[in-house]
Amino acid sequence: MTDPKAHQNELLTYHLNAFLSDLQPAALQQVRDRLTWVQIKSGERLMTQGDLGDALYLTISGRLRVYVNNEQGITRPVQELGRGEVIGEMSLYTGQPRSATVVALRDSVLVRLDQAHFEELLGSSLHLSLTLPRKIIERLQQPQRQHTETRPVTLTLIPISDSADAIDFAERFRQALCSLGSVYVLTAQQMDSDTNTAGLARDESNDHPSQHRLALHLDALEAQYDYVLLVADPKPNAWTRFCCNHSDEHLLLADANDPVECHPTETDILDTIPPELDVAQRLILLHPKEAASPRGTADWLNRRPVTDHLHVRPQRAKDLARLARIENRTAVGLVLAGGGARGLAHMGVMQALDEAGIEIDVVGGTSIGAIMAAVIAMDRPVDQLQDACRKAFRKSPTRDYNWLPLMSLIRGQRLRTLIDESFRELMGHPGQLEDLWLPFYCIATNYSHAREDVLKRGDLTRALRATCAIPGALPPILKDGDLLCDGATLNNFPVNIMRSVRGVGTVIGVDLGIRSPQPLSFDEVPGTWGLLLDRLRGKKKRRYPLPSLATYLISVSFMYSFSQRDTDKSLTDLYFNPPLQTIGLLDWGRIDDIFKSGYDYAREQLQSERSG
Repeated sequence: MTDPKAHQNELLTYHLNAFLSDLQPAALQQVRDRLTWVQIKSGERLMTQGDLGDALYLTISGRLRVYVNNEQGITRPVQELGRGEVIGEMSLYTGQPRSATVVALRDSVLVRLDQAHFEELLGSSLHLSLTLPRKIIERLQQPQRQHTETRPVTLTLIPISDSADAIDFAERFRQALCSLGSVYVLTAQQMDSDTNTAGLARDESNDHPSQHRLALHLDALEAQYDYVLLVADPKPNAWTRFCCNHSDEHLLLADANDPVECHPTETDILDTIPPELDVAQRLILLHPKEAASPRGTADWLNRRPVTDHLHVRPQRAKDLARLARIENRTAVGLVLAGGGARGLAHMGVMQALDEAGIEIDVVGGTSIGAIMAAVIAMDRPVDQLQDACRKAFRKSPTRDYNWLPLMSLIRGQRLRTLIDESFRELMGHPGQLEDLWLPFYCIATNYSHAREDVLKRGDLTRALRATCAIPGALPPILKDGDLLCDGATLNNFPVNIMRSVRGVGTVIGVDLGIRSPQPLSFDEVPGTWGLLLDRLRGKKKRRYPLPSLATYLISVSFMYSFSQRDTDKSLTDLYFNPPLQTIGLLDWGRIDDIFKSGYDYAREQLQSERSG
């Protein structure tokens, strides 16, 4: 068995070198000599908001959560911290009260540098007095540092239905994770073998020395491997309890075809964990390889307070690779903007991404971008998705005008039928947002409360109608007593939402905003008869190239979102803005031209990225 103290010292060396990379070896040793080892138990506080700060901490093992109390006295979690994180560095300079409370989610080991030793280091040499403050200041100035998501090291696989085979899943998942780092699978039998003690893992005596041996061995494994997969037993015994209490994240494994019910492990162990120590739980619904579409996901989610869910076909390597990227915090999110018929270009961009071998793990969008994102979330070959779009949009979805437009110019019945029939055909049943293969969200504007709503659950047709309900052009949608309308009013290009999705590390955005507005050469908008006569001339002979009323209403609804364009673009890692100036917002009859415009542009951009 590996000596855990030796591994902790190795980890300390590694993390100090990463944090203070510019320090000379002798200076680094001076820092190390002044560090104090700190061990805290699960549930203990490292620091409390409002207390005077007098030290910096560096995490060596375990996991901690940061809580902040706002002015109303409400406490909320804001971040989780894993190995190698620096905590409380500002206190070395200011000595001001702590800005947050930090609680250990698991037994954790840290090192501490107090203010007196910090000042002593600064006075010991010119090299330290210049380099040490600079490294701390650089860290404080890192952009969006507070939003960096720490990936889990120890994942517990918990079977919560009779047919869920956790051991088989662990081996398949291990193979997928191996491409991202070293992995160790730890079952109860393997723990007994590693410690040369039969029955140790399932010892129900709750003997402290035995529990300590288990924890020390896990700590050593965490120091040695990038990932440790703890495989819980199918029942709530001592080993399952140990796994649940020593995990960075829980993966709840359920066969989607099993009866929907709460498992004894959930009621006897998970539900008894205090809220402040409850780690993230991801429901993994397991499906057969040939499954066309998930169904009944809401029933599973309604029974348990999970953080996220994911549909996985264990016999498909691509599904397991997606889960591996999510847990590695390197998943790829695709965000699609609204823009009327121009949104069909999203399918062309998707074709180019697919040909480039870029796997999409999470999708989100607004308006037509949300419809295209939902189609992509069906996880079918791109040519099949494009065929589905051709079939769906063979008739314009915006030509059923109201003869008496009291709420909207367009009735919206065509759009409703298009969405309902298209997804019913793709899924084989009336769909819910949570039944899509890929994690999905869309944006709607809540007119009743003047806010942006992020829709992740509920009726698929209703959500997509809501995100497309352009004020004045299409009727609003009722949801839980509120009026919802087009999400583009507040957030047409919701990359900020994707940035907050757990597990996403790379964001690809497809923006449909026109890059260069066309100047007009006349001073006044003509009256009704002047406009009518001009429209009779045909497009090429018109003197007044003004938008139609429907196009004008659609464009105005995007204005606020367009004003945020530079900010939104900065949140993407790969940004596409296809040249679609010649495509009208209502040019639904040019499907293949729009596909091609998106595809040609994206392929050129990707080739440029590779060569650059």
